[in-house]
Amino acid sequence: MPIIEFLIFFPFLAAIVLMFMKEPTGKRAAFATCCSIAIMAVCIVLAVEVWGGMTLPGAEGSANVFLVDPELFNLLITAGEAFLMCLVIYYGIRYRKYYVILLSAGQTIPVLWLDLTGKTSAAAAGQTYLRIDNLTVMMCLIVGIVGGLICIYANGYIKDYHNHHTEFPKRSNWFMAMLFVFLGAMFGLLFSDNLGWLYFFWEITSICSFLLIGYNKLPVSINNSFRALWMNLLGGCGFAAAILYLVLNLNIISLSQLLTFSGEKEIVLIPVILLAFAALTKSAQMPFNGWLLGAMVAPTPTSALLHSATMVKAGVYLLIRLAPLMSGTLAGLMVTTVGGFTFFAASLIAITRSDGKGVLAYSTISNLGLIAACAGIGLPESVWAGTMLILFHAVSKSLMFLTVGAVENATGSRNIEDMTGLVVRMPKMAAAMIIGICGMSLAPFGMLVAKWAALKSFVDARNVLMILFLAFGSASTTFYWVKWLGKLFAVVHHQDPLPDTVHRGEWAAIIPLSALVVAMMFLFPVISQYVIIPVLAQMFGEKISSVISQGDMAIMIVMLVMIAVLPIALRLVNKIRQDAKDKETLVYMNGANSGDDRHFINSLGEQESDSMSNWYMANWFSAEKIMKPCLAISSFMIILFLIWAITGGAI
Repeated sequence: MPIIEFLIFFPFLAAIVLMFMKEPTGKRAAFATCCSIAIMAVCIVLAVEVWGGMTLPGAEGSANVFLVDPELFNLLITAGEAFLMCLVIYYGIRYRKYYVILLSAGQTIPVLWLDLTGKTSAAAAGQTYLRIDNLTVMMCLIVGIVGGLICIYANGYIKDYHNHHTEFPKRSNWFMAMLFVFLGAMFGLLFSDNLGWLYFFWEITSICSFLLIGYNKLPVSINNSFRALWMNLLGGCGFAAAILYLVLNLNIISLSQLLTFSGEKEIVLIPVILLAFAALTKSAQMPFNGWLLGAMVAPTPTSALLHSATMVKAGVYLLIRLAPLMSGTLAGLMVTTVGGFTFFAASLIAITRSDGKGVLAYSTISNLGLIAACAGIGLPESVWAGTMLILFHAVSKSLMFLTVGAVENATGSRNIEDMTGLVVRMPKMAAAMIIGICGMSLAPFGMLVAKWAALKSFVDARNVLMILFLAFGSASTTFYWVKWLGKLFAVVHHQDPLPDTVHRGEWAAIIPLSALVVAMMFLFPVISQYVIIPVLAQMFGEKISSVISQGDMAIMIVMLVMIAVLPIALRLVNKIRQDAKDKETLVYMNGANSGDDRHFINSLGEQESDSMSNWYMANWFSAEKIMKPCLAISSFMIILFLIWAITGGAI
């Protein structure tokens, strides 16, 4: 199918061209924008062709697959695996991080041995190498549309970034190229049914994140990039071990073979739990959350891409794929417990953060934990919730990252406390940010409705621990989003609009993402019926009834009407602010007001400042207070479940 080949290879070709397009030139931005639009358009064509023009299976559980001539591709992928290992060896020697060399060689050499001895080819005889079904198409839309918009945003952002950070070397052509490599790797990962091919693209995403996090070459960036590398290489070791086990013991090399395995689940428990371990590292679950937090030092497009459309979504995508095999097994119990604990712990830490990107980072880790927990439960309802969470999180979180990056470029700060009165100072940007916050935390936006479905599935599974994690974690989530929302509306005396310095390329991504969040709110039932339900039918091989009832629809309509009040309130705040300019009354401030409602004269005649700020509970839930115990608990859980599975439950 030409579309599949285009989506895999075109981003790599675009990256090669971008690498050689030097600054300063408007041609590069135009080329990158055209390539992004082409990728988005082809993803939409793919969705129309698959969902509208082709006969998709319903309850049979099968999927449309496309065979390719594997001989040449196998050689290219084998060479690519060796190249990635050599690249890691080079950087490991250059920066004296020798442990990454051991991790890379430890996973790549066994896989190369399988390839070169012909064992993977023998296992793949008669099997498919590429696969496409409803879940693939949905993920392609996320990667193509959200990722493409982020690339368009990056054109203007990276220019402003270097204008503000003249101390960093200008490598923006390299930066843009790596973003497109990321997209190509994600498409390859999504379409691959052969586990060897999937592993190859999986490792490309690990290397890309390493290179992008260390973009500005500061010592902290280099350290954080290597942290991301070794954690993801550790997960890659689990992935490679799973491939080794499946090929040598079960003669299985494709994901389809694994998912349709007719024997007892216990027979494939070891490779499934190893793949789940790899997915947990990729999706930054505790104790591997450190790499995603360290990624905040990278330019905003990197953070947005990692958190919304690529890296971490690869992890939860694999968990969703494995969900039917994890239901009722040790692998599912491990994923559910670790994911639920991560959701709860990360949401508590997010309360204590005032840095906008910090809140978004912990929020991402938290939501990924909930998605992982839903996959681990493995029931149709929980997978429905997890799939919905992936979809809505990708759009809303990418919008939040882009708005925070734009505000930081315009104001010099991304601290939430410095966003006070943003509805007056940057009204258009504030409106986009408000839409993003609503998408993450309020009904009838999909995130909250999906959490309700997750809760129902946890109740049906009688998992009391997950019910508690979800209840208290959701309360924490609401707390930090509402704090942020309140700051945007908190207008103080003499706050005037800021000059509009947001680049057109940034608006070209922010406006469509805002529209997508709103559109998905209205189309929520349609997405469920025609996208998610067919995914479940293919995964579980049975007809799945709708998760949303008529009563739920009525409640959502009421909530929709209530949500409409927010833009009206935004407009009223601006109008009242304009009307009140000539009749402003100063507030009492424990002394003589200095005239701006922010300073007063104390009893000694000295001027002091006064301000209101959010309550962050840093003495209770800060990362410094609870992170180490959380990492210890999650590490213990993962090690326990891995040993338990490998020993056959003998402990």
